[in-house]
Amino acid sequence: MSATTVSAITGSLLDDGLILTRHEGDIRNESARGRPRVMLELNPAAARVVGAKIAASRMIFVVADFRGDVLSTLTLPIRIDRQPISVIADLVEDGVRRCVVDAGLGLKDVHSICLGLPGVIEHRTGRIRSSPILRDTDVDFATEMSSRLGVPAIIESDATAITLAHHWFGKARDLEDMVLISLEHTLGLGVLHENRPFRGAGGLSHNLGDLVLGMGTDGVVRLSSKAGEAAIFEEHRGDGPFAEAVRLGRGMAHAQTLIKADDNTLISAAIRAGEAIGLTVANIVTLFAPPRVILVGSSLALGEPFLNSLRDAYLMAIPPSLRDVSELVFDDASDDFWARGAAAVALYELYESPWSTTGPAI
Repeated sequence: MSATTVSAITGSLLDDGLILTRHEGDIRNESARGRPRVMLELNPAAARVVGAKIAASRMIFVVADFRGDVLSTLTLPIRIDRQPISVIADLVEDGVRRCVVDAGLGLKDVHSICLGLPGVIEHRTGRIRSSPILRDTDVDFATEMSSRLGVPAIIESDATAITLAHHWFGKARDLEDMVLISLEHTLGLGVLHENRPFRGAGGLSHNLGDLVLGMGTDGVVRLSSKAGEAAIFEEHRGDGPFAEAVRLGRGMAHAQTLIKADDNTLISAAIRAGEAIGLTVANIVTLFAPPRVILVGSSLALGEPFLNSLRDAYLMAIPPSLRDVSELVFDDASDDFWARGAAAVALYELYESPWSTTGPAI
């Protein structure tokens, strides 16, 4: 674009209050004529959004400004899996409202919210086709939450949210393309292509746990049956203290303690899970050859038995011609970081939306 066009656009953005000028002295070149150049930056107060991670045993909320800086956080350690959807909606509404108040704001100051959940999410419509933390299926959660809060609501896969968090703030800031695998209560897949989250038809998320590994005596064998949390804990289901830890969302932490104490049953389960994930990563790299694969989530707490078997299986399965293509990165991201990713999804859509002279057209 010409300098005149850029100046006109910049002027409109300044008038709309979306960007600000930042004077840092006279930074013009000594030989340049005319007015000194002025640095520009996003106006943090141009918009605020709420992001949330909704998990089986907790909900985490953040309020972020237009630059993605966090203004407040809130964690509610509440077990919500298998609760009626109306109860979950009540809890989410209360969490959003409280976190907004903690930021010194009101809902009228919030432009949109994004809720990240595990499962099969239809991003464009805001429908949750299925989620392991819900007993209901095909839930129009975006409409429900928008109606309750009077703020546009976005429903997103938690794996896509954490993918965007790493692209904006974490271990993929230098990349235009990458793949993320989330190893939580469920197994999720996030894909970034040319700086954009990649989704399926209708904005569908990718539920990696449904990936078919082969055929068994009982039918198809899916990844979740080998590497999902339920599969890893299967042999300890009747263990009272362990079962209670799982119910309260502390299963992986408890498993970590038992593995360190040489619990052979859990060590074997961790090795099997690691092998299944390693083969899956090798297949993904074989298909797409991303420069980086980031693995996040609570299953990383299984430690060396899981990680070593994952690496060994990956190296065994990856074609020699692709062995140096993809970097494997393991990240123990905090819950706040997952919620910040959901806020990034909301900001991403604001950045792309039409804008009037009074802000985003929402």
